[in-house]
Amino acid sequence: MIHCLPIPTPFQVGRVNCYLIEDDPLTLVDVGPNSGKALDALERSLAEHGHRIEDLERIVITHQHIDHLGLVDILARRSNAEVCALDLLAPVIEEFAAHAERDDELAEALMLRHGIPRDVVTALRSVSRSFRAWGGSTKVTTPLADGSDLKFADRTLQVLHRPGHSPSDTLFHDRERRELIGGDHLIAHISSNPLISRPIGGRSGEPGGGRPRALITYMRSLRETREMDLEIVHPGHGEPVTDHVALIDERFALHERRANKIAGLIEEQPHSAYEIAQSLWGNVAVTQAYLTLCEVLGHVDLLLEDGRVAEQESPGGIVRFGSA
Repeated sequence: MIHCLPIPTPFQVGRVNCYLIEDDPLTLVDVGPNSGKALDALERSLAEHGHRIEDLERIVITHQHIDHLGLVDILARRSNAEVCALDLLAPVIEEFAAHAERDDELAEALMLRHGIPRDVVTALRSVSRSFRAWGGSTKVTTPLADGSDLKFADRTLQVLHRPGHSPSDTLFHDRERRELIGGDHLIAHISSNPLISRPIGGRSGEPGGGRPRALITYMRSLRETREMDLEIVHPGHGEPVTDHVALIDERFALHERRANKIAGLIEEQPHSAYEIAQSLWGNVAVTQAYLTLCEVLGHVDLLLEDGRVAEQESPGGIVRFGSA
């Protein structure tokens, strides 16, 4: 039996879905952010199903974001559970702060190169650093290879690396029951934002291979998921997904519309990614500058791939995009 445990987060996305798998071993998939409020809620949710943290025998992490892995060390120490994660994700969990710092360095460089003012970048860097307190690090005792099986007494979950929303997105597929534990790969009520982070290898690409093209990577992953025979997807936020094909088709149509809108702006005159974000979202492009920058660059990558726009270097080293 899989139980959804919605745990509060301090973030705009709202509650994160952790999943209790009542099987042998007793397993928790994702753990919530590192906060007292989240820990209290998790303890209460476990108690409703007759369990304590100390009863957990296995903890599984779907990806590297703080709302999914924050409590991992506290839970692992209290329960002595094995900690499982994609083998490529393991070093990120084990040295979370160092990896977060390097992702922030990439974000800072990208923001400056694409026209976001330095004072905005400095303020966002400070916010991002403070957010790291919601994260956590621990030893991954059971690294999982892409395509391998995670076995239980009554089920087997296939481990699938499907990067895009993050470089480490990992799905867990119960082929027999046609169920998928999907993390943030596919969410019904919001489109998962493909955040540009350093690749971790494998399907996410190799570090140092140029600017990561997160949306292109994500859409490739979605195409693979679209071909799966699924009855239900248990997402990282919100309600279960019961028609993954229709939802993925909806997402593809959304990305096509957004790419066409951005192409229209670029046809009028060359724009930096920041200028495009301001045209589309106004002040949100300042308060959520990196989020909106990733959104714009993802769709510009689709246009670059189709040969519809070209990259231009302007004075001061800021990149602009013009009609090809």
